[in-house]
Amino acid sequence: MSMYVHETDVLADDGKGCLEGLLIGSQHGAVQGFCLGVAVYDQVEYNPPGVHDDQEGFYVLEGHGMARVGAEEFEIRPGSAFIAAKGVPHSMKRHPDSSPMRVLYTHGAV
Repeated sequence: MSMYVHETDVLADDGKGCLEGLLIGSQHGAVQGFCLGVAVYDQVEYNPPGVHDDQEGFYVLEGHGMARVGAEEFEIRPGSAFIAAKGVPHSMKRHPDSSPMRVLYTHGAV
């Protein structure tokens, strides 16, 4: 089991206009459903929302755009952090004048 990974080794097209990769998960020794990943959003329209059986937190590293969590929509930029509770639909898109958004995400058991 490797405890080290670099994002360039895990980023892959998710088929919805986003590059995504798991940085830390059970294969690295994480337990109780914890994981940490990175996603690169290049789309300027919302993709189909994610809905999970756990909570998901986000931290924006690069780029700016919009996020929709449930019925709430808000602007995001580097330094923005937000959470989607269990069962709440969520999605992001970049502003047309922005470079792709790079976002860290984490899942944790509820």
